[in-house]
Amino acid sequence: MQLVKSETKKSSILPLLAVGTFGLHLFTLLLLLFNGSMLQDLKRQLTPQSLVQLVDGRAITVDPKPSYDRHSETIRHFVGETMTLMLTWSRQQPPLTVWEISSQLLSPELKPKFQSEITNLNANNQFANINQDNEYVLVIEKISQPTPIANGKWKVEILANQLNFSGYNNLGTSIPFNKQILVRAIDQSKTFLPTKPLPWHLAAYRLGEARLEIYDICDLKDKKCSGKSN
Repeated sequence: MQLVKSETKKSSILPLLAVGTFGLHLFTLLLLLFNGSMLQDLKRQLTPQSLVQLVDGRAITVDPKPSYDRHSETIRHFVGETMTLMLTWSRQQPPLTVWEISSQLLSPELKPKFQSEITNLNANNQFANINQDNEYVLVIEKISQPTPIANGKWKVEILANQLNFSGYNNLGTSIPFNKQILVRAIDQSKTFLPTKPLPWHLAAYRLGEARLEIYDICDLKDKKCSGKSN
Protein backbone atom coordinates (compact mmCIF):
# COMPACT_ATOMS: atom_id res chain seq x y z
CA MET A 1 0.00 0.00 0.00
CA GLN A 2 2.83 2.43 0.82
CA LEU A 3 4.49 1.62 -2.53
CA VAL A 4 1.28 2.43 -4.38
CA LYS A 5 0.90 5.69 -2.44
CA SER A 6 4.54 6.65 -3.18
CA GLU A 7 4.10 6.04 -6.92
CA THR A 8 0.85 8.03 -6.91
CA LYS A 9 2.56 10.93 -5.13
CA LYS A 10 5.43 10.99 -7.67
CA SER A 11 3.05 10.91 -10.62
CA SER A 12 1.06 13.82 -9.18
CA ILE A 13 4.25 15.89 -8.72
CA LEU A 14 5.41 15.48 -12.36
CA PRO A 15 2.58 17.58 -13.87
CA LEU A 16 3.27 20.27 -11.29
CA LEU A 17 6.96 20.28 -12.23
CA ALA A 18 6.04 20.47 -15.91
CA VAL A 19 3.66 23.37 -15.32
CA GLY A 20 6.25 25.13 -13.16
CA THR A 21 8.98 24.66 -15.74
CA PHE A 22 6.69 25.91 -18.52
CA GLY A 23 5.73 28.91 -16.42
CA LEU A 24 9.39 29.70 -15.75
CA HIS A 25 10.21 29.51 -19.48
CA LEU A 26 7.23 31.71 -20.28
CA PHE A 27 8.32 34.27 -17.69
CA THR A 28 11.86 34.23 -19.10
CA LEU A 29 10.52 34.77 -22.63
CA LEU A 30 8.35 37.68 -21.53
CA LEU A 31 11.31 39.19 -19.68
CA LEU A 32 13.48 38.91 -22.81
CA LEU A 33 10.76 40.54 -24.93
CA PHE A 34 10.40 43.35 -22.39
CA ASN A 35 14.16 43.90 -22.31
CA GLY A 36 14.24 43.89 -26.11
CA SER A 37 11.56 46.59 -26.32
CA MET A 38 13.41 48.65 -23.71
CA LEU A 39 16.62 48.38 -25.72
CA GLN A 40 14.80 49.45 -28.90
CA ASP A 41 13.40 52.51 -27.10
CA LEU A 42 16.82 53.33 -25.73
CA LYS A 43 18.35 52.94 -29.18
CA ARG A 44 15.83 55.40 -30.61
CA GLN A 45 16.47 57.90 -27.83
CA LEU A 46 20.25 57.80 -28.05
CA THR A 47 22.03 59.15 -31.13
CA PRO A 48 23.68 56.23 -32.88
CA GLN A 49 27.06 56.71 -34.50
CA SER A 50 28.45 55.47 -37.79
CA LEU A 51 31.98 54.44 -38.63
CA VAL A 52 33.54 56.51 -41.41
CA GLN A 53 36.84 55.53 -43.01
CA LEU A 54 38.78 58.50 -44.34
CA VAL A 55 40.98 58.55 -47.44
CA ASP A 56 44.14 58.92 -45.34
CA GLY A 57 43.36 55.64 -43.56
CA ARG A 58 41.92 57.11 -40.35
CA ALA A 59 38.57 55.91 -39.04
CA ILE A 60 36.19 58.12 -37.11
CA THR A 61 32.70 57.82 -35.66
CA VAL A 62 30.17 60.45 -36.64
CA ASP A 63 26.63 61.34 -35.69
CA PRO A 64 24.11 60.67 -38.47
CA LYS A 65 22.62 63.77 -40.08
CA PRO A 66 19.23 64.20 -41.72
CA SER A 67 19.38 63.85 -45.50
CA TYR A 68 19.08 67.63 -45.96
CA ASP A 69 21.84 68.51 -43.47
CA ARG A 70 25.46 69.15 -44.46
CA HIS A 71 28.46 70.45 -42.54
CA SER A 72 29.65 73.95 -43.45
CA GLU A 73 33.09 72.77 -44.55
CA THR A 74 31.52 70.12 -46.80
CA ILE A 75 29.51 72.84 -48.57
CA ARG A 76 32.48 75.20 -48.90
CA HIS A 77 34.71 72.42 -50.21
CA PHE A 78 32.06 71.35 -52.71
CA VAL A 79 31.60 74.89 -54.06
CA GLY A 80 35.32 75.68 -54.25
CA GLU A 81 36.34 72.42 -55.89
CA THR A 82 33.41 72.43 -58.33
CA MET A 83 34.13 75.96 -59.54
CA THR A 84 37.85 75.23 -59.80
CA LEU A 85 37.17 72.10 -61.83
CA MET A 86 34.78 73.95 -64.17
CA LEU A 87 36.98 76.99 -64.80
CA THR A 88 40.46 75.48 -65.06
CA TRP A 89 41.27 74.78 -68.70
CA SER A 90 44.25 73.84 -70.82
CA ARG A 91 45.10 72.01 -73.99
CA GLN A 92 45.15 68.77 -71.99
CA GLN A 93 42.02 69.76 -70.08
CA PRO A 94 39.69 71.14 -72.80
CA PRO A 95 36.83 73.35 -71.58
CA LEU A 96 34.11 71.43 -73.43
CA THR A 97 35.28 68.08 -72.04
CA VAL A 98 35.52 69.51 -68.53
CA TRP A 99 32.05 71.03 -68.91
CA GLU A 100 30.44 67.77 -69.99
CA ILE A 101 31.81 66.07 -66.88
CA SER A 102 31.57 68.78 -64.23
CA SER A 103 28.11 70.02 -65.24
CA GLN A 104 26.71 66.88 -63.58
CA LEU A 105 27.17 68.87 -60.36
CA LEU A 106 24.72 71.55 -61.54
CA SER A 107 20.93 71.41 -61.57
CA PRO A 108 19.40 70.84 -65.04
CA GLU A 109 17.78 74.30 -65.09
CA LEU A 110 21.10 76.04 -64.35
CA LYS A 111 23.20 74.30 -67.02
CA PRO A 112 22.22 76.36 -70.11
CA LYS A 113 22.41 79.65 -68.19
CA PHE A 114 25.85 79.00 -66.74
CA GLN A 115 27.25 77.50 -69.93
CA SER A 116 26.33 80.70 -71.75
CA GLU A 117 27.94 82.76 -68.98
CA ILE A 118 31.28 80.97 -69.00
CA THR A 119 31.32 80.89 -72.80
CA ASN A 120 31.26 84.70 -72.68
CA LEU A 121 33.67 84.89 -69.75
CA ASN A 122 36.60 85.39 -72.13
CA ALA A 123 36.55 87.95 -74.93
CA ASN A 124 38.28 85.53 -77.31
CA ASN A 125 35.70 82.79 -76.71
CA GLN A 126 38.36 80.40 -75.44
CA PHE A 127 35.66 78.11 -74.05
CA ALA A 128 35.35 76.48 -77.46
CA ASN A 129 39.02 76.53 -78.38
CA ILE A 130 42.17 76.64 -76.28
CA ASN A 131 45.42 77.65 -77.94
CA GLN A 132 48.35 75.36 -77.37
CA ASP A 133 50.18 77.82 -75.12
CA ASN A 134 47.16 79.03 -73.15
CA GLU A 135 46.13 77.91 -69.70
CA TYR A 136 43.22 79.13 -67.57
CA VAL A 137 43.30 78.60 -63.81
CA LEU A 138 40.67 79.63 -61.28
CA VAL A 139 42.32 81.10 -58.20
CA ILE A 140 39.98 81.43 -55.21
CA GLU A 141 40.59 84.24 -52.74
CA LYS A 142 37.71 83.60 -50.35
CA ILE A 143 34.68 81.38 -49.84
CA SER A 144 32.22 82.59 -47.21
CA GLN A 145 30.55 80.48 -44.58
CA PRO A 146 27.27 79.03 -45.94
CA THR A 147 24.14 81.03 -45.12
CA PRO A 148 21.06 78.79 -44.67
CA ILE A 149 18.17 79.70 -46.99
CA ALA A 150 15.81 76.83 -46.19
CA ASN A 151 16.07 73.18 -45.16
CA GLY A 152 18.85 71.71 -47.29
CA LYS A 153 19.61 75.01 -49.09
CA TRP A 154 22.49 77.43 -48.60
CA LYS A 155 24.06 80.51 -50.15
CA VAL A 156 27.85 80.85 -50.45
CA GLU A 157 29.78 83.88 -51.68
CA ILE A 158 32.95 83.26 -53.64
CA LEU A 159 35.67 85.77 -54.55
CA ALA A 160 37.95 84.43 -57.28
CA ASN A 161 39.81 85.25 -60.48
CA GLN A 162 40.32 83.21 -63.61
CA LEU A 163 43.94 83.73 -64.65
CA ASN A 164 44.92 83.35 -68.31
CA PHE A 165 48.54 82.35 -68.88
CA SER A 166 50.12 82.20 -72.32
CA GLY A 167 53.54 81.79 -73.88
CA TYR A 168 54.01 85.54 -74.12
CA ASN A 169 52.25 86.42 -70.83
CA ASN A 170 53.67 84.50 -67.90
CA LEU A 171 52.11 86.86 -65.34
CA GLY A 172 48.63 86.11 -66.62
CA THR A 173 45.58 88.28 -67.20
CA SER A 174 42.88 88.22 -64.57
CA ILE A 175 39.12 87.90 -65.09
CA PRO A 176 37.10 88.45 -61.88
CA PHE A 177 34.70 85.72 -60.83
CA ASN A 178 32.82 87.07 -57.81
CA LYS A 179 29.55 85.22 -57.36
CA GLN A 180 26.80 84.06 -55.07
CA ILE A 181 26.49 80.29 -55.31
CA LEU A 182 23.23 78.63 -54.27
CA VAL A 183 23.58 75.01 -53.17
CA ARG A 184 21.06 72.39 -52.13
CA ALA A 185 21.16 68.85 -50.80
CA ILE A 186 19.98 66.03 -53.04
CA ASP A 187 18.96 62.47 -52.19
CA GLN A 188 21.31 60.77 -54.60
CA SER A 189 24.52 61.64 -56.40
CA LYS A 190 24.07 62.26 -60.14
CA THR A 191 27.71 61.71 -61.09
CA PHE A 192 28.85 58.48 -62.71
CA LEU A 193 32.07 56.79 -63.72
CA PRO A 194 32.53 55.49 -67.29
CA THR A 195 34.43 52.30 -68.01
CA LYS A 196 37.65 54.23 -68.65
CA PRO A 197 37.35 57.36 -66.50
CA LEU A 198 39.45 60.46 -67.00
CA PRO A 199 40.90 62.25 -63.95
CA TRP A 200 38.05 64.80 -64.22
CA HIS A 201 35.49 61.98 -64.04
CA LEU A 202 37.07 60.85 -60.77
CA ALA A 203 37.15 64.42 -59.43
CA ALA A 204 33.47 65.02 -60.27
CA TYR A 205 32.48 61.63 -58.86
CA ARG A 206 34.18 62.35 -55.53
CA LEU A 207 32.53 65.76 -55.33
CA GLY A 208 29.16 64.16 -56.11
CA GLU A 209 29.51 61.93 -53.07
CA ALA A 210 28.57 64.96 -50.95
CA ARG A 211 25.07 64.71 -52.49
CA LEU A 212 24.94 68.42 -53.24
CA GLU A 213 24.18 70.38 -56.38
CA ILE A 214 24.52 74.01 -57.42
CA TYR A 215 21.14 75.32 -58.54
CA ASP A 216 21.88 79.01 -59.17
CA ILE A 217 24.84 81.34 -59.68
CA CYS A 218 24.33 85.09 -59.40
CA ASP A 219 26.43 88.24 -59.41
CA LEU A 220 27.70 89.21 -56.01
CA LYS A 221 25.57 92.37 -55.90
CA ASP A 222 22.36 90.71 -57.09
CA LYS A 223 19.94 91.26 -54.20
CA LYS A 224 17.25 89.10 -55.82
CA CYS A 225 19.45 86.00 -55.59
CA SER A 226 17.66 84.39 -52.65
CA GLY A 227 16.90 80.96 -54.05
CA LYS A 228 13.87 80.53 -51.77
CA SER A 229 11.50 79.86 -54.65
CA ASN A 230 13.74 77.28 -56.35
